[in-house]
Amino acid sequence: MTASYDSVIRGAKVLTPEGLLDLDVGIAGGRIAALLPRGEGNATITIDGSGQHLLPGAIDIHFHVRAPAFPERGTVESETRAAAAGGVTTLFEMPISKPCCNSAERVEIRRAHFAEHAFINFGLYAAPGDLTDTSVEAMRAAGIVAFKIFTTVAPEGRDDEFFGLSFPDEGDQLRALKAAAKTGLPIVVHAESAQIIAAGEADLVGRDLADADTHLDARPAMAEAVAVAKLLTMNIAARAKLHIAHVTSALTVDVLRRFAGTSDFSAETCPHYLFRTHDDVRKAGVFAKINPPVRNQSDQDALWQAIADGIITHVTTDHAAFSFADKQASIANWLNAPPGTPGSEILLPSMLDAVAQGKVTLEQAMALLSGNAADRFSLAGKGRIAVGADADLVLVDMAGTTEITPQTLFTHARDVAQLYYGARFACRVTQTLVAGRTVFDGGIVGEAGWGRYTSPSTTTRAASAAMRA
Repeated sequence: MTASYDSVIRGAKVLTPEGLLDLDVGIAGGRIAALLPRGEGNATITIDGSGQHLLPGAIDIHFHVRAPAFPERGTVESETRAAAAGGVTTLFEMPISKPCCNSAERVEIRRAHFAEHAFINFGLYAAPGDLTDTSVEAMRAAGIVAFKIFTTVAPEGRDDEFFGLSFPDEGDQLRALKAAAKTGLPIVVHAESAQIIAAGEADLVGRDLADADTHLDARPAMAEAVAVAKLLTMNIAARAKLHIAHVTSALTVDVLRRFAGTSDFSAETCPHYLFRTHDDVRKAGVFAKINPPVRNQSDQDALWQAIADGIITHVTTDHAAFSFADKQASIANWLNAPPGTPGSEILLPSMLDAVAQGKVTLEQAMALLSGNAADRFSLAGKGRIAVGADADLVLVDMAGTTEITPQTLFTHARDVAQLYYGARFACRVTQTLVAGRTVFDGGIVGEAGWGRYTSPSTTTRAASAAMRA
């Protein structure tokens, strides 16, 4: 008897753990039910993937929405639609909500809001808050994917967004690492030295703050490298599952190399550090302000080498949606400008363009964007095309082109994406499926609320925690 499926994707080249294969893929109940020889199996829906590549959906482990606050910057609906258009099937939302996501109660509020509006799967970060065992454990029990902290001071006037998230004091950083270690969950750190930033800003007295160079001078590579070195030293004792966010510099790459093997840590970078330099930032103006800053060609070269050497194992967006007015208001003062750029529709096309350029293989690119995230954050059933895995998939035309303009972007923040205006990437996302259902097919065809809350696998997490006991 011929097996029957909810849908079958036919004719694509399928990226499996065994390599790129000519297969059809049967989907049932939101999961991959079978990898089939060409033409086998019956289905209610047939998806034609001829001439395309079928890849695991990207898992974006660093994403900011902040909704329902600041709707003028974007909403869960607008930004998850944009993510779907970019081939992202799961995102991890950072805890800088208003107020900060720093308790189990706030996690549940954020979960309910996303569950109502998300087009794709979502996981939630939490700030470790007051660092008490009871509070931290309650957030873990609420299903968060990881904890997040900053080593910088809270931005002026935004204390409610950063309470229990910003830890410039090194003693508090060590406490946060130890608190996270007890849960077995990763702790992700925005690592820059508050003291070195303060010194850099003090040296800008008398400078023209409309000059993009002032931002680079205020947050030098040393600020990042020093903070990372201190965290990695602390983690030898804390034994946390430490993850360094958005690495930008050759200096920090050198620190990561020197600490290799000393504790359980990983690191990420972002497309804006891999494909843009400070020269591009100068051209785009404050719309391209990002913390930590986009740096120079030598730093970009070091990041690619770190990827090749396995020092950096994740590429993610740090997607941050702002309104045109938000950025424009600080055009004369880089220090006051809000940091961030939209990146959800850049991530997969840019890295597949890197495949076309020979910078990475297709297998390496998808590990950086999906498989490694599933492993590091204990997401059972995600990150690979295999029988039993979630049917979170993306069809890509590798001979196509993605051009970034305000007219082609789905993000609500399309008017502040100047850092990428005019970029052309050698590939095109044609269709995105979440749990077997198409949510993007040249346009958004999914529905708000389809995205599922994504939590770590209990078995995998418990094994990780036991190793730290």
